[in-house]
Amino acid sequence: MKRTATTFAALCLTATAATAEVAPADVMYEDGAIAASLTGAAGNADQGRKIMTDKSMGNCISCHAAQAYSDVPFPGEVGPVLDGAGSRWTEAELRGLVVNPKVMFEGTVMPAFYKVDGFTRPGDAYTGKAAPADLPPLLSAAQIEDVVAFLMTLKDE
Repeated sequence: MKRTATTFAALCLTATAATAEVAPADVMYEDGAIAASLTGAAGNADQGRKIMTDKSMGNCISCHAAQAYSDVPFPGEVGPVLDGAGSRWTEAELRGLVVNPKVMFEGTVMPAFYKVDGFTRPGDAYTGKAAPADLPPLLSAAQIEDVVAFLMTLKDE
């Protein structure tokens, strides 16, 4: 009986560790890509589309156009068109681009959606001051995975 309880406890701990969310400071890059899910699970593509087109969430629509959300008014033209993104980049590369695109493309104006420190904060009120310790990332790890899942659906025909 004791062995069964110990085995069960070990399995629970293993499952918990496997599904633990990766903190922004602990994200590991390889050439700008992030191989593993930040949540340990796949994202929801439908939710990813909502995040990308909602101006109070990801707001990707303000810089990127795509046929997949042509029903949303006023897409931006600052960033590349996202049609075919799932064919141009791997899932790991897309995850890296959403988490912090400056790792792959240093001069990009695209914001890092899963970063909480190391920002350049212009203006007299912010220069030389650290960001608040409790500053959350723009998107959660689950939201990042949802966006990546949606981007992976945008394949070339």
